[in-house]
Amino acid sequence: MAETLTFFIDTGDNQEKPVVIKLRSDLAPNHVKQITDLASEGFYDGVVFHRVIPGFMAQGGDPTGTGTSGSKKPNLKQEFSAEPHVRGVCSMARTANPDSANSQFFICFDDARFLDKQYTVWGEVTEGMDVIDALPKGEPPRAPGKIVRTEVA
Repeated sequence: MAETLTFFIDTGDNQEKPVVIKLRSDLAPNHVKQITDLASEGFYDGVVFHRVIPGFMAQGGDPTGTGTSGSKKPNLKQEFSAEPHVRGVCSMARTANPDSANSQFFICFDDARFLDKQYTVWGEVTEGMDVIDALPKGEPPRAPGKIVRTEVA
């Protein structure tokens, strides 16, 4: 299974900047597989960060950019862990149903420990957190940052 995922993100300046994420298949093997399968298929290419809340998180992974959609793949059963939601942690977005994660994810800007054991952690940013910090803010941002392309290694 892949060990890293790289999102090449445009924060609005028309330059691709890499964000490298260490995948945590030890915590969430099914979520890592779904994320890497989607990335390998080009699903995330062109997808925007539709919800970016300063001091909290940046959320993306919805092909419509609205926060209401996902991939055509089946939703996943939760793989909650005690891994803390702190700066740089990548976790899955979901509805009120704990088994509804699909393609949407978020990256924590800061400590968000109130999410621990309620959302599935699948990775952590090891390079490029400054790129995430630079994403345009808003719900949704007026000119959202987007994933231009992905690489799975």
